[in-house]
Amino acid sequence: METVIHDDYASPDSIPHPGHGWTRFVCISDTHSRFQELPYGNVLIHAGDLSSWGYPHQVKKVFDWMKQQAHPVKLVVAGNHDLSLDPNIPASVFEQETPESLQRIREYARSAEMKDAGIFYLEHEAVHFEAGGRTWKAYGSPAAPHYARGAFQYDDEETAMEIYDKIPPDTDILLTHTPPHGILDLTKKGKNAGCRYLEGRLGSLEACKLHVFGHIHEAFGAALVEVEGRSLVAFYPLEMLVELNKTTYASRVKRIYEAWNNASKNEDYSSIADVDALFLVAGDPASEDEPMRKGTCFQQWLLGYEFPSTFFLFQKDRIAVLCSASKSKILSQIQNVPGIPALEIYAQAKGKDSANDALPNFLSLYKSAKRAGSLLKETHTGKLVSEWQKLVAESDPKPEVVEIGPAVSSLMAVKDADELKLVQTAATLTSTLLKHHVAPKLESILDRESKISHEMLSVQIEARLGSGEGDNAKGPDMKVWGKAKGLDNIDWQSAEFCYPPIIISKSSKTGYDLRYTIDSTEDNIAHKGVLLVSFGLRYKSYSTNIGRTFIVDPNPAQEAQYNLLLSLQSELLSFMKEGVQARDVYQHAISFIKEKKPELEKHFVKTVGFGMGMEFRDATYVLSPKNSHVLKANMTFNLGLGFSDLTDSNGQKYALHLVDTVRIDTNKAVLLTDGVKHSKETLFFLDSASGEDDVKAKKPPARPKVNGSPSKAKTVAGKVLRNPRRAAQDEVHQTASARLMEHQKEIHQRLQEDGIARFSDGGGGIAGKEGKSWKKFNSYKGEGALPDEVEKLRIFVDRKAQTVILPIHGFAVPFHINTIKNASKNDEGDFTYLRINFQTPGQLAGKKEDTPFEDPDATFIRSVSYRSPDGHRFDSLVKQITDLKKEANKREQQKKEMADVIEQGTLIELKGRRPYKMQEAFIRPALDGKRLPGEVEIHQNGVRYQSVGNQRVDVLFSNVKHLFFQPCDHELLVIVHMHLKAPIMIGKKKTFDVQFFREATDVQFDETGNRKRKHRYGDEDEIEMEQQERKRRAMLNKEVKAFAEKVAEAASNSLGETLELDIPFRELSFEGVPFRTSVRLQPTTECLVHLTDTPFLVITLADIEIASLERVQYGLKQFDLVLIFKDFTKAPHHINSISSTQMDDVKNWLDSVDIPMSERPVNLNWGPLMKHINENPFEFFREGGWAFLGGAAGAEDSQSSSSGEESEFEVDGEDFVSESSSDDDSDFGDGSGSDETGSDFGDGSESEGEDWDELERKAAKADLKRNEGRRDESDDDDRPKKKKAAPKGASKAAPKGKSNGAKGKR
Repeated sequence: METVIHDDYASPDSIPHPGHGWTRFVCISDTHSRFQELPYGNVLIHAGDLSSWGYPHQVKKVFDWMKQQAHPVKLVVAGNHDLSLDPNIPASVFEQETPESLQRIREYARSAEMKDAGIFYLEHEAVHFEAGGRTWKAYGSPAAPHYARGAFQYDDEETAMEIYDKIPPDTDILLTHTPPHGILDLTKKGKNAGCRYLEGRLGSLEACKLHVFGHIHEAFGAALVEVEGRSLVAFYPLEMLVELNKTTYASRVKRIYEAWNNASKNEDYSSIADVDALFLVAGDPASEDEPMRKGTCFQQWLLGYEFPSTFFLFQKDRIAVLCSASKSKILSQIQNVPGIPALEIYAQAKGKDSANDALPNFLSLYKSAKRAGSLLKETHTGKLVSEWQKLVAESDPKPEVVEIGPAVSSLMAVKDADELKLVQTAATLTSTLLKHHVAPKLESILDRESKISHEMLSVQIEARLGSGEGDNAKGPDMKVWGKAKGLDNIDWQSAEFCYPPIIISKSSKTGYDLRYTIDSTEDNIAHKGVLLVSFGLRYKSYSTNIGRTFIVDPNPAQEAQYNLLLSLQSELLSFMKEGVQARDVYQHAISFIKEKKPELEKHFVKTVGFGMGMEFRDATYVLSPKNSHVLKANMTFNLGLGFSDLTDSNGQKYALHLVDTVRIDTNKAVLLTDGVKHSKETLFFLDSASGEDDVKAKKPPARPKVNGSPSKAKTVAGKVLRNPRRAAQDEVHQTASARLMEHQKEIHQRLQEDGIARFSDGGGGIAGKEGKSWKKFNSYKGEGALPDEVEKLRIFVDRKAQTVILPIHGFAVPFHINTIKNASKNDEGDFTYLRINFQTPGQLAGKKEDTPFEDPDATFIRSVSYRSPDGHRFDSLVKQITDLKKEANKREQQKKEMADVIEQGTLIELKGRRPYKMQEAFIRPALDGKRLPGEVEIHQNGVRYQSVGNQRVDVLFSNVKHLFFQPCDHELLVIVHMHLKAPIMIGKKKTFDVQFFREATDVQFDETGNRKRKHRYGDEDEIEMEQQERKRRAMLNKEVKAFAEKVAEAASNSLGETLELDIPFRELSFEGVPFRTSVRLQPTTECLVHLTDTPFLVITLADIEIASLERVQYGLKQFDLVLIFKDFTKAPHHINSISSTQMDDVKNWLDSVDIPMSERPVNLNWGPLMKHINENPFEFFREGGWAFLGGAAGAEDSQSSSSGEESEFEVDGEDFVSESSSDDDSDFGDGSGSDETGSDFGDGSESEGEDWDELERKAAKADLKRNEGRRDESDDDDRPKKKKAAPKGASKAAPKGKSNGAKGKR
């Protein structure tokens, strides 16, 4: 069989199909969400790594692109990056993905829709197909040895044998993601990363003619390999064809020649006015640490790609290029573009071939010019550059060379429409990172006084674009980027930082330096004073930049200076427009400073910005006092304003800056980056430490990040927490209630806007997306697997196969137990009848119908009946079927419960030193066996608990969502608590929470080691014991807290992002019933928790959509709190029976963490309500959203006022539930399981003939009169006591025998 390999070609249409009898295989791999035009062929093969980070939407996009390709047959395997296709990868690996969404993409890969498009997704399986006039057999496997992070990986040869022994011996085409060992598998580090067992397996595949693989990017290529005396084509097709944009190239070449021909008339191009040629050199690529060279930027601007070791020579009548043979094939695409000078390509010989005359001929062309322009300030290295420099030095005559940097800058300065789109994308990335990560992160650090270095924060900011290598690789942080619009189709591999983010505070050892070339120091960030932040992001080589100043506890002078920068930026935006000279911009800024604050002129920066584009800083367009270049429309600039070398009242130096990227327009400049610069957002004021009531009363409500930390006016552990945002002065005189109402209105408005934005794209319901999928049950693989008993044609229960085999019309028909609903028997005369009922559509209603059907309109068997005189046999069969059904239901229930349990990775133990330990610690959930203490060790990527019996529990930092420390003040335990992102198994228990604690009970020995006296007398002894107990508890708190801080520090170092240690605020706590007993609930910075007893409660505040306060009525001693989550598919959580005396505290806390509230006099039935919302959340918000709950809590008239227009979602009588009602008919239960024993309502029923509103009014009047008559009476059981003579109004409201029934159902 003849084989032809095209591993290098100029364009997709440059290699015509060889014709009938040939089968062309077009092979690609490791495309990582990139798409390009492909040559036509009979078969398209993709060898894995379809996507960049394996998200389902990325994989779906690649599949849809493959469907559009004209190749009749497409074969595809997954790679280690395609995480969502691996059934062993849990949903917890992804942001905002569910097991159902992963299952959908896996089903889509094998769907009929894909097969109809000729796409065969192969996962350890073979396929036959017709192509080129013959039948081929292909086998595909996505597996690879464990080398880097990802899917479908194995660690041992035994697993490799199991995988590759499945390859059929008659396989013609083999697809694997991994290379075989020693064939195109050499990594940058010189390691052969291929599979050794696969290498050996190839020897036995005698029919195999083509092996296509990928994985090791740097080893791409093709090889004809001798295997067991025969030839095999090994092909790693990494690089897709580079396609140049001819239209863009032509327009930019025209711009070059127009500028060159008119250079004498335009000062911007004066440097090329009298040159005969433009000579642009590119040597070896610069290192990643170096800024982009102007010559490299010019290449990318002209061609869209960087071409290292390539020389361009522009002459008046031609363009000559000296390059390698492979680059010449790419550049040949633009060789004959009409309307511009022709491109002449001088291709050097390949390394293994003898030298040609390309270099001498190009040199002759260069020497023909008398005066050549070049970028003289740039230095290049490389073999080609060295050869060129040697030839030029030996040549005579040679042209005079002049600097043309300003002209090249002017060519690239004005951006076209395509360039402006890329700049805007980069600006959106930069602004999003500032608003949704940098500012909140910095605010959290200052608020909590976290110990973190400038360098660490810089690294954490940089990690939002992805970080790590190998097993620790992470993709872009979609929690941040997902909050911005317009970033859905970002090529994340084209996004990068222009420079490492710079963080400066007064503790930085380098001082306040406003340059962009400095590094963040390893000193810890100071929590007071001036903090400077700057960073820039580049997208497809186009740069943007931003810089902000944050000041903690600013003095009036600093406030005035910062506000002056804001005013100056606004002034310059109006002044900067087309036609203005660069120096005029600077002079205008100086004039503004002199007019407003002349004493600051000497501190003002020496330049106010520079031109931006592909070059981060274009020196030609610096906004300095001497630059005469003219600004033109669609230029982009970094507008950087600041004051340096300032001194505060304590003699400490500081600086201020305000930096944004702007675009020049015809009449003004437009901000491209924006956000977080108003003084209310960047100036932080410390709360008064005096504790005087009048001072605190003037403080505005705390405004931390959304659903963040609780009110900061409280003193915790002796520290005064910060009040992050300074409110307007008019709020100072408002009452606390008015401020709360006003703030709640703002939050509700924001909630409504966010809801509209969140669901505007989908519009449809959520319930369907999270719905149950159709399941297939397989009893036997074939007839041969049926048991021998079927020959008797009798009913047989096969427990092993979970199947009931029924004789039907002379055939033994197996039915899996999951298709059977139940079995029953009854006796009639001499016969016993057995009836077997099957699962069919429409039988069940409510949440119990959890068996979807592939085609509900198909014909189904409802039941089958049998008659027999042998009643004992039917008794036995019914029992067997019933028991088998119970076992199947139990297994299914256990499977559902364990669906989200993850298998953690391996704990990496510390080596070289002993791990930090907490000894004498207990764990909850408790381990099996006798209760004995153990020790907790901190290792490299997690903690390990080891009991005395050598039982171990490992918890990896990557799975820790929240870390808490609860001191033993007023408690019997001191606790370190971990709340996990995904549950793990401890023994046989599934848990989201792992807790380590030590007991704070009285010790039995004194400090000298002597046993304490059994009897002590007198106050002195009691006082001494109390003091010793307090001292011992304080020491225990200190010791365990130090351990918890070590855990947080180790986790932060391991993850590359800060894991904060959270401590409950006991003074903000309140009693409630979240489950079945009353417990103390304590807010923390990020959560609401109960950690003292099981079951634990940890609710993340950021997950809460709205809080509903229910049973809020005059006279009731308790109310309920219902927390509705942003994930509407999650059942609301009920916290019942909270004392009404704590209502104001709960309201103030909820308001301080920016959680919207509502109040209602009765409970709502949240089950059907959430089900209704999930059907169409967009319509829900369009019709007013949560406004039906009554708006902000605290509005006195919210319940009494009537709306002129009712919302479609308005709650009616059906949504109110009685105390005895259940949620059996709803998918959303109580969520807490509480019996709600503290009700203030009786068992009343509604009166006939009176509507709900009438009963409400009458009941309210009756309540008021009864309460007035018994103000001084106690009511310990929360039920109204019977009065001797009830008021008349009460007798109408309550039927006879009911003390308070007319209030309505709950």
